[in-house]
Amino acid sequence: MTKKLCIVGLGYIGLPTAVMFANHGMRVHGVDINETAVKMIQNKQLHIEEAGLQERLNSAVDSGNFTASTTPEEAEVFIIAVPSPINEDKTANLDYVRAATEAIVPYVRKGNLIILESTVPPRTVEDVMIPVLTEANLDIGTELFISHSPERVIPGKVFEELTNNDRIVGGINEESSRLTVELYRTFVKGKIHVTDATTAEMVKVIENTYRDVNIAFANELAKISEKLNVNAWEAIKLANFHPRVNIHLPGPGVGGHCIAVDPWFLAELEPDLAKMITLARQTNDGMPEHTARRVKEILENQGINHGRVAVFGLAFKGNIDDMRESPSLDVIHHLRELGLDCSAYDPHIKENKLDIQTQSIEEAVDHADIIVILTDHNEFKVMDPELFANRLRTKIVFDTKNCIQAEKWKDHDFDVLRLGDSKN
Repeated sequence: MTKKLCIVGLGYIGLPTAVMFANHGMRVHGVDINETAVKMIQNKQLHIEEAGLQERLNSAVDSGNFTASTTPEEAEVFIIAVPSPINEDKTANLDYVRAATEAIVPYVRKGNLIILESTVPPRTVEDVMIPVLTEANLDIGTELFISHSPERVIPGKVFEELTNNDRIVGGINEESSRLTVELYRTFVKGKIHVTDATTAEMVKVIENTYRDVNIAFANELAKISEKLNVNAWEAIKLANFHPRVNIHLPGPGVGGHCIAVDPWFLAELEPDLAKMITLARQTNDGMPEHTARRVKEILENQGINHGRVAVFGLAFKGNIDDMRESPSLDVIHHLRELGLDCSAYDPHIKENKLDIQTQSIEEAVDHADIIVILTDHNEFKVMDPELFANRLRTKIVFDTKNCIQAEKWKDHDFDVLRLGDSKN
């Protein structure tokens, strides 16, 4: 018999997951509090950008297997895939997880499976979800089954990774895990590793914290390299030829819904022990200001004290439209604080979200003194410098992602500088 799923949260994870299950024969009802997003989904329109999502959404809706609304429905399986951001004081904001759990309680029935996919601090299932779910008056573990199975995908490759990546399943007991594994086997080809719920929560936070610490190391190397007039990109590349070295790459900061957020969960839980984790977060959070100061230095070296900066890239990562925790926004903030005028362009973000955002790349560079590349979109990698030669007041490019072909730009008389490179 075909299972019915109710998936709460139709964002960058929930919507792709919903259409995957629907296109594999499940009946899926998606829920989101964003009425505009729900109406768009009902009309087979996308409110997020993800490769392959449009055709999969079309298929899911046309088959009749996928519906969407702002309220839950009864189902055999409930999946919660809502945001878990941080507050201004760097503590976890679990309001969305709590609210989503409360929303499904009236619809939960004996034998149901509840799965949390959101990335959360360890013990969220035990301390936040289970106390709410007891209001369903069902015995937890025998009449109501609960698991945590964190998403492990990267924007831009969500469907490939949903299918092929290994999956972690942490049930509150053996039967909860068994039911969850059986469900994800619908489309997951990777291995499914079973553990308990709290360990599963810890695993996901560890994965993103590892990456954050590694990036912080790369960013420290970049700043040291600038002082020593060393090319950090070449040094890291050569170091990574060592069979036991895998250094990540530097950049203007860390963004997104995972790496910039999740390490704070551990720092919040054990502040006296998470010293390296906290320092890494502070290092990466400091990169936007460092980047802005480098831009000001570059302009001052050209005798420009109040220049105009053309910022290329607002998304936190290349080839996506996701601005969550994007360091670009902080870089722009610091540039303005330093007295610099800014314009901004991003080919993937169609809706004007900033007052300085332009709809064309030409408009962004008009009368600018420097192009600052903050996101490595493919469109930026293949830009023709000749298009900008007569638009900029000063022909300078500061590439924080090492993504353009520097020699091509130099052939058009551009000065090309990079984050983590000589300041000369």
